[in-house]
Amino acid sequence: MSSIAISANNLTRYFGRNHVVRQVSFEIPVGTVTGLLGLNGAGKSTLIKMLMGLLAPTRGTCSVLGVDSTTLNSATRARIGYTIEGHFAYGSMSVRESEQLQSDSFPSWNPTLFQNTIDRFGISPSSRIRTLSRGQRAGVSIALTMSSDPELLILDDPALGLDPVSRRALNETILQFMEDGQRTVLLSSHLLDDIERVTDRVLVMVDGRILVHSSVSSFLERVSIWTCDSSEEPRQLPPVPGLIHAYQAGRRLTMAVVDVDQESQAAMVRICGQSLMRSDSSFVESVVAYLSRSRSSHSFLSKNPPATSTN
Repeated sequence: MSSIAISANNLTRYFGRNHVVRQVSFEIPVGTVTGLLGLNGAGKSTLIKMLMGLLAPTRGTCSVLGVDSTTLNSATRARIGYTIEGHFAYGSMSVRESEQLQSDSFPSWNPTLFQNTIDRFGISPSSRIRTLSRGQRAGVSIALTMSSDPELLILDDPALGLDPVSRRALNETILQFMEDGQRTVLLSSHLLDDIERVTDRVLVMVDGRILVHSSVSSFLERVSIWTCDSSEEPRQLPPVPGLIHAYQAGRRLTMAVVDVDQESQAAMVRICGQSLMRSDSSFVESVVAYLSRSRSSHSFLSKNPPATSTN
């Protein structure tokens, strides 16, 4: 069995003249939870649809579970659990009827996992789908997806609009799903706190490109936050090697820098003088710095191409 669950090589997709996914390459190892992060319109859902064989790439290739995504057959698809935003289910059915309908298609159906999942979301099997809250409908959708016992789980913004209790139940369900170490999850989400809690690795997508592909721990080590008192406007800063984002609140200038070295520190000292200080950086702050690049004029100046960071 391959140790790689998902692979993309120079994956590119146009819609008309619009470049939506641009030369994306990465590999996701088996047994990991990877967070796919990006602003609306970054290309995340288009990327996932190509991985699932629902959309053909303009150029490049991708595969899941060792099979080219453009040739996925029913046997391979049965090994993949895929949930999209909206959590579709037949409103007229009860939760138990929904399970019976789904289980007929999967010989490896796990009824215990289904029951445990709906219990976690506080759902009665006799409830009609149309009477459930949004969070409970999400719970049913996740239970239906996971209980087919997939090797690979792809979740496209499953927590969108969920209340904190439902989000916690979702996170707990993902962690339980990963307990045997043989399953793989790709989780697209805007909820950075949740991503930090459940993921091992992170992909950050900006304007159709993957700028970060790294373990969470390596990502936090590579991105550092620096502050100082300065009258310099962020858009007028002299070049700082590795600068990915800068913003100012009053006289306080904050800079996020990747792979800081003597050259980048010297450049920041020239801007800030002796008031330059390194601040504690958080996962959320570091991700937001990358995503903010698409709204600023600063170029990514890291000596190491961000798309190839695989530590």
